[in-house]
This record gives sequence, structure tokens and C-alpha cells, in this order.
Amino acid sequence: MDETDKKILNLIQTGFPVAARPYAEIGEKTGLSEQEAFGRVKAMFDSGVIRRIGASFDSRGLGWTSTLCAMNTAPERIGEVAAIISEYPGVTHNYQRNHAMNLWFTLIAPDQEAVDRTLAEIEARAKSGKAHNLPMKRKFKIKVDFKFKEEDE
Repeated sequence: MDETDKKILNLIQTGFPVAARPYAEIGEKTGLSEQEAFGRVKAMFDSGVIRRIGASFDSRGLGWTSTLCAMNTAPERIGEVAAIISEYPGVTHNYQRNHAMNLWFTLIAPDQEAVDRTLAEIEARAKSGKAHNLPMKRKFKIKVDFKFKEEDE
């Protein structure tokens, strides 16, 4: 990753332009053409440096519900079960943990009934036991921005 890539990452992780031509704006702020900016972002996505580009919404503010879920999955099936979980559009991410409940994921749905239906379907398809629903009791919002150090800093 060169200095220009770092500038792009610093810019887009919390300030992706909401514009008709966002890559033109990114290019303008980083000294690149629109095509060069798009090409660099695409290359970082293709290589796995960028995992996702998309909006984040306050699900509760929109009247939806979200929850943290955990499963105890056989270690040799983690990848298989995670792939099944990732197929659901309400799942924002899932990850393996060093814990008795070793596969965790977040789920967003229009209401609690939809959460319950989705978890039951995941359990039936994954054949990995109960998907424990761990709803939020108290809100803690932690904003994480990764500041990529540029040479001139």
C-alpha cells in the first residue's frame, strides 16, 4: 500500500462522498483522476484490504431491531457455517472467537419476529445447534477509524 492508497483509505472510511461521481471527488482530494481513484479502490477491494463499502444506518432509529448472536460450531465446520450465515442479507458480519461460543454474528431485521424466523432458519440449515440471541441491554457506541500514517505526518 503506497501513500496515495493510505490517503484514500483515510478519506473514505468515514467520509465516502455521497455524490453522483464519488470517485471524481476522491480523485480531486488525492490528486488522481476519477478513473485512477476508482482503480485504486477496486484494487484494494480485490486484494482484501477493503472488505466492504456501504452505508451504516442506525437500525433502531429506522424502527428495526438488531442483535448479536453466538453459536457453538465444530471447529472443522466454522467456514461452512459462516458461509451459510453470510447468505442472509440481515447479517452484517460474522467472526470466529476463541470461546465456547466460537462463531458470532450480528443480525438486523424489521422486527423481533423476523429475527426469530431468521435464527430458526440458520439453525435448521447450519445443523450446528442453537443460535443464541444476545440482544443489546445498553447501548455503547464505539467509533473506530483506522488512521493510516502518511509519510508527511
